[in-house]
Formats: sequence, C-alpha cells, structure tokens
Amino acid sequence: MTFSRHVLAIDPRAVTEQIVEFIRTSVRDVLRRKGAVLGLSGGVDSSVVAALSARALGPEQTLGLLMPERDSSPDSLRLARQLAEVLGIPTLLEDAEPILAAAGCYRRQEEAVRRVFPEFGPGYRLRLTLPSLLDGDRLSVTRLNIESPTGVQQSARMSSTAYLELVAATNFKQRVRKMLEYHHADRLRYAVAGTPNRLELDQGFFVKQGDGASDLKPIAHLYKTQVYALAEYLGVPDEIRSRPPTTDTFSMAQTQEEFFFCLPYDKMDLCLYGHDHQIAPVEVGAALGLAAEQIERVYRDIEQKRRVAQYLRAEPLLLAGG
Repeated sequence: MTFSRHVLAIDPRAVTEQIVEFIRTSVRDVLRRKGAVLGLSGGVDSSVVAALSARALGPEQTLGLLMPERDSSPDSLRLARQLAEVLGIPTLLEDAEPILAAAGCYRRQEEAVRRVFPEFGPGYRLRLTLPSLLDGDRLSVTRLNIESPTGVQQSARMSSTAYLELVAATNFKQRVRKMLEYHHADRLRYAVAGTPNRLELDQGFFVKQGDGASDLKPIAHLYKTQVYALAEYLGVPDEIRSRPPTTDTFSMAQTQEEFFFCLPYDKMDLCLYGHDHQIAPVEVGAALGLAAEQIERVYRDIEQKRRVAQYLRAEPLLLAGG
C-alpha cells in the first residue's frame, strides 16, 4: 500500500471508548483513587485528557488545575477556563509565580541569558529557537532570542554552559506545577493524569520529574494528529483546536516547532510513523511534498532525540540484591 497522510486516520469513537475504559480501570481498580487531577494549559493535549477523564470518571471527579506564572500567555488561562466550562469540571487557580520566584527560577534564567546578552534585565523578553530540519544539513544549535523593552530584537548562538543553565532554571516551571498537581491528588485521593502524546514522549519533549511525571498517561500512544482528531470528536472548543502548539514557557511567544521539533507536528507525526515502520524516505517525502534527503535528515534527528530521551524516561537505578 502506498504511504499517505491517511495512515494516521483513526475511528475517534472507538479510540475514545478504549481510552475511557483505560482511565476508569486504571484510576478506580488499579490505583484505587477516587478521581483524576491534571494541569489545564489551554492546549489540545490537556484538553483532550480532561474531556476523556470527565467521560470516564465524571466531570465532578476531574479536577483541572490552572497554574499560570509570570511568563504565561493570558490566552492559556482564558482557554483553560473556557474548556472547563464546556466540560463542566471544577478548577482551582494556583499562581505558580511566587513559588518560582522564591526558588530563584527567574533570577537564574536572567543570569544564564546575561552570559550571552549582558544587557538583559527587567522588561526584556526571551525565547529559544532551533533551525528547521528542512533547511539543509545544519548544526542543531539553539539560538537565544531577546527583545528589549523598546522592541529591539537580537539573536545569538548559545554556549553549552549558558544553554544548560537556562534550561535547568526554566525546568522549575514544570516541576513546580507537578508538585502542585500531586498536592491536590494527595489531599483528594486522586490520580495525576499526564498529558504527553506519542510524539512528545518518544522524542523527549518533557521535563523529567516535571510534566513527564504522572500516574497514568492516557494519550501517550496517540500521534499529535490523532489527538486533534479526538479533540474534534470530544467537542473541544474550536479556538483551542486551531491554536498552534506552543511551549508557553518563555516570555516571548514561540511554537513547539521553533523550540524543539523543528518541523510542523503533522509532518513530524508522519515522519515518526515512517521511521518506525521502515518506510523509505522517498515514499514519505512524496506524501509530504518533500525531498528524500529532507526525510533522511528528519530520520536522523528522530534517532538523536531518542538517544537523549533515554535518560528522561529511565527509572531510578537500583543495586541488584542490595
């Protein structure tokens, strides 16, 4: 059969029923919890998990946490509230900014940025970007982009030291949010529902002991394209479904493509499928309107990211017989 974009087509009703049963059995029979809690980001993944949980456990047993911080987009909070209203699930607002400030998250970020741009300070904004995988062979070097209070933008390559310091400081955000999720899970005797999809989990687009931590991951087997198909079936609001996948992590807006995947999610999904099913790059390229050389480049990037992700997914090491 010729490879095509339709290879990821699903029956949303059947998939929904399967996941709903998985959530219900996992939470009530295996984990012996009374409900589920998850962070609502205003994105499609958390929206789909919330909708599935509400179907499986009941809206009243699905708690959505709203956890904005200093750099969050106002749209994220607005869309999360809109979703909760549509689903009829309760929410709690937890302002993560004071905790992050006390932990030195913002101070440590600024110190890392000043290794590259010494003038960086109050009123400045930042984001990280990677070059597209389609633009020829290139070094996968992260660029730091900043914007001054007057709107002047600058961009520069980051040293390994500056990059690691900035990422380490930023990872406080995902870990603080997960701490809050488990706080409410503990007090309510709920399970924490994770929201990563297959693409994110496979390629390591999550923070260890941050958004990578949960008691169950209901959509981890689904490609992002399939998550969008479920979102439409489940009645997730149009504005959430039409919103480009974002990181909502840094003070300047940026997409997941710019920050990590270096390719639109729909193309990345098909490349990941093609790679895992040993489909020749020329076939995948023909379906996507890309050259075989470009697909080969994506395949190599998939393998590289998987090697890095092994550490992120690894369980704690134990001494046998100890």
